Amino acid sequence: MLICAGGTGGGVYPALAVHNALKTAHADVQTLWVGGEGGMETRLVERAGVPFKAIPAAGVHGVAFRRLPGNLAAIMRGIRAAASILDEFKPDVLFFTGGFVAIPMAIAGRKLPIVLYVPDIEPGLALKALAHFATCITVTSEESRQYFSRNANIVVTGYPIRKELAAWKRPDARKYLGIHNDLPVLLVFGGSKGAHSLNTAVIANLDKLLLQAEVVHISGELDWPEIETRRSGLPDNLRTRYHAFPYLHEDMGAALAAADLVVSRAGASVLGEFPQFGTPAILVPYPYAWRYQRVNADSLAKRGGALVLEDSRLESDLYATVHNLLGTREKLDDMSSAISGLHTPKAAENIAAQLFKLARETVVPPGDQNG
Repeated sequence: MLICAGGTGGGVYPALAVHNALKTAHADVQTLWVGGEGGMETRLVERAGVPFKAIPAAGVHGVAFRRLPGNLAAIMRGIRAAASILDEFKPDVLFFTGGFVAIPMAIAGRKLPIVLYVPDIEPGLALKALAHFATCITVTSEESRQYFSRNANIVVTGYPIRKELAAWKRPDARKYLGIHNDLPVLLVFGGSKGAHSLNTAVIANLDKLLLQAEVVHISGELDWPEIETRRSGLPDNLRTRYHAFPYLHEDMGAALAAADLVVSRAGASVLGEFPQFGTPAILVPYPYAWRYQRVNADSLAKRGGALVLEDSRLESDLYATVHNLLGTREKLDDMSSAISGLHTPKAAENIAAQLFKLARETVVPPGDQNG
């Protein structure tokens, strides 16, 4: 048996990829996903057909003093709820990909084998805390070793990609998105919630961008009304080149497969999805959070697969940066080759193998049950 816990935020899709790889290799494995109450992962997990239970959870780092007692109480409730789930489900191994919901689960299940997956190069605070409980730490990149103890059991696996994402090929993807000419394709997206500064920069430069490229723009829900208004105001010859969506789920692979160049934030997915498709990138790290996006972006830039553009200069420099890259095919090809070299084809299977290995080691053979 396997229990998945703490697959929140950027860890949801990698955890689903690992879950699918595990079930493909071992169809009789039973799984349960434990997430936070009201967490964003609930809809995604249930949509994937994975059994789901919720527990209370809260963070404590950087929390205002007046909120600290309530958050500590939520953690204690979470530990009790986690212990009850563990007692009922009786898992052989726990799997975490991040999120503070994993802390109560790790405390309650501290006597069980725990596999931790670190999507970003630098782990966040929750993952650093979970590392103290982990039997095995699986990481996307060799660069992550520096953030953990020398004695930690670290396995470099690569970034797990969903099979439905990787299945898209360029001709089918472009046809699906309604791209019918030979112009280069620019993809712009800011993650599941969107990125307001990216959307603002695209709107400000849209006419110029559409003269050079077909633009696939995934805006997120919050800015979608403004995007629709901007699209309706375009002249007919440019409107047909502007392919805007509030969000793509299973079809995100089509956007990545179709693109010659992508402009995006630098969350963990860029370490796996862009190498999968060999897509050169202009990365714009989110400036108002911990530095993990900066570390991801600098890593891809150092290897020649991406350029880094500061958020503060996005609107003023976006067009020139895109224009120069799309106008230099040799540069794009070099970037594509560099980022393709970072692809790890069997990442999900690699992590699934670690889970199954530990789960199998905890199962007592029938002949040994009585000593």
